[in-house]
Amino acid sequence: MKTPFFLFLFFLFGINSYGQKIISVGYENQADVKVYVVDYENQADLKVFKEAYANQATRNEGRWFFVDYANQADKKIFFVKYENQADLKIYFVKYENQAGWRNNSKKQLLY
Repeated sequence: MKTPFFLFLFFLFGINSYGQKIISVGYENQADVKVYVVDYENQADLKVFKEAYANQATRNEGRWFFVDYANQADKKIFFVKYENQADLKIYFVKYENQAGWRNNSKKQLLY
């Protein structure tokens, strides 16, 4: 009886363990989310850490891995020039433990 329980746990945690894979697209109409990079951490909705490997990124918690092809991405983003054009304001952080949401009402944009 222990084997099915362990398989259940494996699938439960295995399914949710993949990261937030992002691609930056060239045109606004191709994007799922329009993003603006702010100058200061306290202006951001989300603090983002760029991961070096896809398996290190966390789902919707601000640890992003940028992919090369759109079919590999969970979300397609477009970087806008002006803050008022953005759906989401982000700030890139140096350390992974700094990543996370500052404005939880915007979380649904990356689901």
